Amino acid sequence: MSKEIRALIFQMVAENPTWGAPRIHGELLKLGFDLSEPTVSRWVRQAPRPPDPMKHWLTFLRNHREAIAAMDFFTVPTLTFGVLYCFFVIGHDRRRILHHNVTCNPNALRFSGLVP
Repeated sequence: MSKEIRALIFQMVAENPTWGAPRIHGELLKLGFDLSEPTVSRWVRQAPRPPDPMKHWLTFLRNHREAIAAMDFFTVPTLTFGVLYCFFVIGHDRRRILHHNVTCNPNALRFSGLVP
């Protein structure tokens, strides 16, 4: 098999990680290359694969967890058919609550901390 065809198989594997050997074999047949599926399968297994993207994300989160915070604004219905508005901020480094506030009448001053 020529280096050209191997490079094409490796390129298809890199650009289409969900494609298996049968799909790549079919695409090569459409392009006019006459190969058997077991041959394509053997080269697909040997193709260099990029590292798992999930590992990159986990590494990023581990390296920056001290600077990352999550926040949520949600409502809670009460037994008297009222609504409480809640604002919640948590730090990822130690899972500490950084800020929280609950009110039945939200406005800009109350959530900014200017009104006790």
